Amino acid sequence: MATEALSHSGPPSDNSSEDELYEHHRIVCDPKQSLIRLDKFLFVRLAHTSRNRIQVAAKAGNVLVNDKAAKPSQKVKPGDVISIVLPYPQREVELLPEDIPLSVIYEDEHVLVIDKPAGLVVHPGHGNWTGTLVNALLFHFGKLPSTPGADIPRPGLVHRLDKDTSGVMVVGKTEEALTHLARQFFDRTSDRRYSAIVWGDLEEEEGVIEGHIGRSVKDRTVQFVFPEGDQGKPAVTRWKVLERFRYISLVECKLETGRTHQIRVHMQYTGHPVFNDANYGGDRVLKGTTFTKYKQFVENCFKLLPRQALHARTLAFDHPITGKRMQFESALPADMEAVLARWRVYTASKPMDDEPGEDLDKEAVNNMK
Repeated sequence: MATEALSHSGPPSDNSSEDELYEHHRIVCDPKQSLIRLDKFLFVRLAHTSRNRIQVAAKAGNVLVNDKAAKPSQKVKPGDVISIVLPYPQREVELLPEDIPLSVIYEDEHVLVIDKPAGLVVHPGHGNWTGTLVNALLFHFGKLPSTPGADIPRPGLVHRLDKDTSGVMVVGKTEEALTHLARQFFDRTSDRRYSAIVWGDLEEEEGVIEGHIGRSVKDRTVQFVFPEGDQGKPAVTRWKVLERFRYISLVECKLETGRTHQIRVHMQYTGHPVFNDANYGGDRVLKGTTFTKYKQFVENCFKLLPRQALHARTLAFDHPITGKRMQFESALPADMEAVLARWRVYTASKPMDDEPGEDLDKEAVNNMK
């Protein structure tokens, strides 16, 4: 049997960068090759590649046998020439330990609770194969249990935070702890509360956002709310106002579910995107006046907080061994505090009737949709 693995620069698509890489394997079966399923054959021969990943590639038409698209169940025969294209090179899933400092809130022999800074990717993925929390965990602990069935090892992780979201995370250090924590997150017995700065002055003091969340059909890099529930998965976010600043608000969000970008996409759906959230339209002046000085004030706030204003403030769970309820809190990071301080001064010194001008809210939100 002959095998070759090649890395090419693929043609750019709407959702990929021009330097995106993919891998191509070409396998010529031996004359004495037994008749077995194609997906099983490739699973045995391709390192770091799950059977599910192979089946997905086949269903997408990325697996050819003798230059014809093949199903995962097709039997391979002696002399068959098999070609498979996968989204990223195999070498990129070789996770290496890296000496990245961790801000530890609590640690015992079973669990680790950390305060993740903004800018740190949690687990490796395309474009971020180094410098992640997983690389840091491998350095500090050597080996941690990983969730079964994951294409890419995610040692100790039962939940994640977006790269530019800061705050509290828990890591399971043993198989028993990881399994127990995973069950709590699945059963929603853990309690996760976030602090977010959002655009607008919400009409109520608190509320609930419900709406199925799934990948946007127009842009696969972001999520979308499907209010009719015809696509995506159910998602529930509870919120309450902590402080008002006329044109923005500081809110607490409690997750009832754990969908990708849940708070960010739910707040956008209500017309109150997270402040400076570039993916969901919050990085523009969405509320306020047309005055140049006001716009400059907002731009200066964006510079102080060059990310979405979202922080995982508290996390509560039952200790996986003792059963004791534990709660951990992370204070608002300096960048969010700095922006809130500026808004406190601004709103205190600018009475509403001192700010004539066109309200930007409706036009900006309509343009965002």
